Formats: sequence, C-alpha cells, structure tokens
Amino acid sequence: MSRRIAALGAPTADEVPVAPITAVALYAMVPVPGVEDLMLAPLAAHAAAQGWTVPAGCAVCDTGPLDQDTDLRAGWAQIHEAADDRRITGIIVPAFAHIAYRWNDWNAQRSWLLRQELFVIATDSTDVAMGLEPQESRS
Repeated sequence: MSRRIAALGAPTADEVPVAPITAVALYAMVPVPGVEDLMLAPLAAHAAAQGWTVPAGCAVCDTGPLDQDTDLRAGWAQIHEAADDRRITGIIVPAFAHIAYRWNDWNAQRSWLLRQELFVIATDSTDVAMGLEPQESRS
C-alpha cells in the first residue's frame, strides 16, 4: 500500500531517538453514513502492516463534506481526546484533506498536531506533502 508522509524538516543525527511508535488513530470523513468500514479498513491494514495498534475508540469517521468545520466533527473531537490523554502518537488518514480541507483550517490543525507531538500519515500516494513525519513530531 502506498503512503505519503509529509515533512516539515528532518531531525538531526545527534537528537535523542524517539520511543517506538505503537498507537495510532484512524480518521476519515465519509460523505454518507454506512461506508465507514470501506474507509477505515485500508487505514487499519496500513497500521497493522507497520506493527502499530489502534486503541479502542480511535478508529473514527465523521459524516459530511471534507470542508465541514472541524469544530462540528464528533469523531475529530474523539481524536483530540485520545491525543490529550496521550493514548496515540500518530494519526492515519486517507488524505490530509480529511483533517482539514481549507488551507487556513489545515494550518490551525497542523499547529495543534505539532503541540500534541503527533505525526500524520496519508495513505493516498497522490496526496500533497504537508503532514508530519513520526520522528518530526518528537523534535
């Protein structure tokens, strides 16, 4: 399965190694109810292929258009809660637009991701590079 990890910058060689990544959340927006499994299954397979686990309650979908305000998304709120509780170290999405579609919204979410020290992986290999690499979230 192809994936895209986007970077802000590479860590230096003298940095302290980060702890192994073990827990990730799966997140996607779906246009209509009832197709959540179709969206989450490839994300779960990607996590499993990496040897990562998905904690209970951390595989979530919101229903609606990609440009829906993140403040209105119950599933995204679950991701925030898992990050606040330090249950996850990263997030896997089909494409970065599932987190935030508009550039200003992405910048706000990206700032939150950096504060939480989370990485983000988009499994769609055609997605633009603008996420966070696993090692980057610890630097």
